[in-house]
Amino acid sequence: MKKMKNTMIKILVLSAIFSFASCSVTSGSHSHSSNGKVKRVPPGQAKKMNGDKSAKKYAPGQNK
Repeated sequence: MKKMKNTMIKILVLSAIFSFASCSVTSGSHSHSSNGKVKRVPPGQAKKMNGDKSAKKYAPGQNK
């Protein structure tokens, strides 16, 4: 009976250690991100990337 009690205590202690270790690992693995906003490429830069002559179709207020 005493051996079973010692085994149960060891299992309990080991499970507590593993649970605390996993909590500290997961909370430390978050990367820094922005506020959830998507950073758009400026119209002139999008024009350069696509090789166009005008940036008008990449500017949000210039749609006709």
